[in-house]
Amino acid sequence: MKAYQIKDVKNFMSRLLCSDTFDSFLLAEASITTYNQFLIDGHMVKEFFTGDVNDSDVLPPYEFSEWKNMRSLCFDLIKGKRTPVQFRLVLHLKPELIEKILTQGDAQVTCNDIKSFVLNIKYDGSMLTCITATAFHTFLPDKTPDLLWDHYVTNFLNDKELSFEEV
Repeated sequence: MKAYQIKDVKNFMSRLLCSDTFDSFLLAEASITTYNQFLIDGHMVKEFFTGDVNDSDVLPPYEFSEWKNMRSLCFDLIKGKRTPVQFRLVLHLKPELIEKILTQGDAQVTCNDIKSFVLNIKYDGSMLTCITATAFHTFLPDKTPDLLWDHYVTNFLNDKELSFEEV
């Protein structure tokens, strides 16, 4: 687990909310506090997609909503002349990318061992921090997936020119 303090909050927020930079993620949860506190549970409600006469019963491919489909909603809640009091986003890397990270890192664990690679984005009214986490299906003594995920996020932030300081 690593924590990254974002140096240029305005640039980061623009990339997060107004571009496809984070579209490789799913939104598990959001809490946004402006004039109200808005809570979003990112779990897909599969029943919504079934049973309609005009529906082909195509279920969404993921457990959580894709960030690309949720960012405009989050943007609408955050935008305005006033800065949010706070917000917290829990993003999960899309499952198909987990295997890619594990393969490139020559890890001895499989995708079946990893529940998710998580990126927590937290804004407290003045400081924006990203924190990595790895969720496993069961306890694993091998910390290689954690290290690979931390390395991936560090490279991701650098590649996207999102300046940060490790804290």
